[in-house]
Amino acid sequence: MNIWAKMMTALRGGVNEAGEAIIDHQALRILDQEVREAYEDLKNSKDSLAEIMARHKLATDKCTMLTKQVTENEGYAIKALEKGDEPLAREVAEKIADLENQLAQEKQAEDGYAESVSSLRTAIMQTERNLKRLKQQVDTVKATENVQRAQAAVSERHSGSHSKMRTAMDSLDRIKEKQALKAAQMASAGELAEETADSSLQNKLEEAGIAPSSQSADDILARLKNKK
Repeated sequence: MNIWAKMMTALRGGVNEAGEAIIDHQALRILDQEVREAYEDLKNSKDSLAEIMARHKLATDKCTMLTKQVTENEGYAIKALEKGDEPLAREVAEKIADLENQLAQEKQAEDGYAESVSSLRTAIMQTERNLKRLKQQVDTVKATENVQRAQAAVSERHSGSHSKMRTAMDSLDRIKEKQALKAAQMASAGELAEETADSSLQNKLEEAGIAPSSQSADDILARLKNKK
């Protein structure tokens, strides 16, 4: 595979990933739309069923009417034969034949409509059951999504508050450290001041001959000679 083919493959992969990301993000909205479209299809099927049932009723009524006309004309033909008027009887018989042909066609249409009504009614009932189960599952998915969203929000708030608490603790530790350092500096300054004051007082006492001064090396050497 050359470089351009690989680039095109990577590009198609990126487009697919982007499309899948959009679908995942809009999953519930897409699912709701699909359910609405399924219910719309069911409504259209019910409208079609109502139309077919109406046509079936019309075909049934027409079959009833044609059957009645056939019976009525058969009676006319019999009476014509009884009177010896065969031409009239033949004319009526021709009409009966036409009526029976119409009746056969309408009967075929009636049977077709009846079969369509039965199969479509069965399909609609099955679709309604499936949609009912689907609606229940959609409601469950939505409830789960809401719970997970709430849990995520609580977790995010907890994580944020934990982070803020950690930051506050760090700030408190820094303040305590600065305060401890300041206290140590103040204590050290006090000690230095006391040492300076004591040193000054010692010098004054030594100069006045009240406190002994520090001995020099000559003084120590003279004392050792005397001991010898």
